[in-house]
Amino acid sequence: MAIVKPFKCVRPDEQYAHLVAALPYDVYNRKEACQITAANPKSFLNIDRPETQFSEDVDIYDDRVYEKAGEMLKSWMADGTFKEDSGEAYYIYELIMDGRSQTGIAACSSIDDYVAGVIKKHENTREEKEVDRIRHVDTTNAQTGPIFLAYRSNEAVNKIVKVKTSEAPIYDFVSDDGISHKVWRIDGTGMIHAVEEAFQSIPATYIADGHHRAASAVKVGLKRREENPGYTGEEPFNYFLSVLFPDDQLMILPYNRVVKDLNGLSPEAFLEKVEESFEVSKVGEEAYSPEEKGSFGMYIGGIWYCLKARDFLYSQDPVKSLDVSILQDHVLGPILGIKDPRTDKRIDFIGGIRGLGELEKRCKEDMEAAFSMYPTSIEELLNVADAGLLMPPKSTWFEPKLRSGLFIHLLK
Repeated sequence: MAIVKPFKCVRPDEQYAHLVAALPYDVYNRKEACQITAANPKSFLNIDRPETQFSEDVDIYDDRVYEKAGEMLKSWMADGTFKEDSGEAYYIYELIMDGRSQTGIAACSSIDDYVAGVIKKHENTREEKEVDRIRHVDTTNAQTGPIFLAYRSNEAVNKIVKVKTSEAPIYDFVSDDGISHKVWRIDGTGMIHAVEEAFQSIPATYIADGHHRAASAVKVGLKRREENPGYTGEEPFNYFLSVLFPDDQLMILPYNRVVKDLNGLSPEAFLEKVEESFEVSKVGEEAYSPEEKGSFGMYIGGIWYCLKARDFLYSQDPVKSLDVSILQDHVLGPILGIKDPRTDKRIDFIGGIRGLGELEKRCKEDMEAAFSMYPTSIEELLNVADAGLLMPPKSTWFEPKLRSGLFIHLLK
């Protein structure tokens, strides 16, 4: 069963919520983050990316950077930007994008569930990416960016959400990108017990987005256990901040690929090799987005093509059957020589939210070819995680993105 606990939340005062709420820290590079924080001094990005408070000659991993994040969080709590709720509670967080709603429960998940595999992963993490967030969490004594978890839809949870969302929310605003955000607080012994009991019937939760943040939060918790050998298991550091969404409300956008060169092949020779595994048809100059699993768009030489995987490429294996695997195993790897897409500088990944125009743009600027993907489904993600397997990198792009700063979990 999944342990999902209420927590004593630090959150923005209602008048500041729309200003504080920020996209995840890793959406931006340093220059973009500085532009955001300069335009909005209340953006949580000021704390999430504290290097924005320093000149460019200060390294983003300098000790002073992390210390600044802790100082700013304390300052914002002191000046009324943030407030701490009086008791433990759950929170309902609804995001509406293009008329489609997804509604989750903000809560604390157990680091023991993560270690034991009750919280399932589908992606490897890289240690160097974890270190930054480990230092951020450890220095600020707070988890500030919720981990996006999914669970198989549960009627008991759905009923609780339906009851609470009929009431007035504590936050209700539209962010600059047009996404609506609403938050409700679930308190009272009866309602809290109902949520806890509902999640006890859910055998597993799944990391949808935030693998590195989850790994970092867990490592900080385990570190604090070592520092506090008398811990009881109830201390805040035994849990990490999460928002849990039912699988049937989630949408995954494609994660498209662009490549720098054709590995020494002419376009004609490259197409000839591709045709050994795919049916190739010319589309023309109009951008092509695949309409079904097993099909791909390819942009090369200013022309779009449709690729359809031949029957012998299909597999019962939950990873090998993914479209991202088929492209990697039969085009990117053997033809283009991109053996490890995690480290190869000849490939880049473009989130589907940026549109196909971004693929054409990159091919005019610094890339030779682009591939538009059919999105991985949430069911495919769950099946891979249930099998204890891992997806290739950049397999899923979730939208809308959760905002940081709306919920903060203090570790002490």
